[in-house]
Amino acid sequence: MKHQTPNITLYREKETFRISDIKKIKIWIKNIAKQEGYKIKQINYFLVTDKTLLEMNKSQLNHDYYTDIITFDMGQGDKYIEGDLYISYDRVKENAKVFHVKLIDEMRRVMIHGVLHLMGYKDKKPAEILEMRSKEDYSLKLYKKING
Repeated sequence: MKHQTPNITLYREKETFRISDIKKIKIWIKNIAKQEGYKIKQINYFLVTDKTLLEMNKSQLNHDYYTDIITFDMGQGDKYIEGDLYISYDRVKENAKVFHVKLIDEMRRVMIHGVLHLMGYKDKKPAEILEMRSKEDYSLKLYKKING
């Protein structure tokens, strides 16, 4: 199953994996990219299970742990964003409970987190993590300003 507008596509492994405001999210993602000086060539979001993402984490990255997102950057180093973002719906749902936020709010955070990676932001070192969180928080505030 997929939901598509030009440049941003959402695939769902299970019919029950839903995002209610996808049109507004796509406008928001394009706005964030534009603010950062990027254009979106293609972003594919894949909402998958914990099991699927764990297997990908093991086979693609040699990591044996659960994660909420894996980002594959297909860009050529120019100012065009292109990539595949695999999101564990199960992990996002669990993290929303842990952090006491709505599922959709946590989903938006993870979705923009992947886009920020595609724009070159990292999150391994403490300073990088702080910058990433700051960009996520700023982006989430901008989402609330979009009409729709």
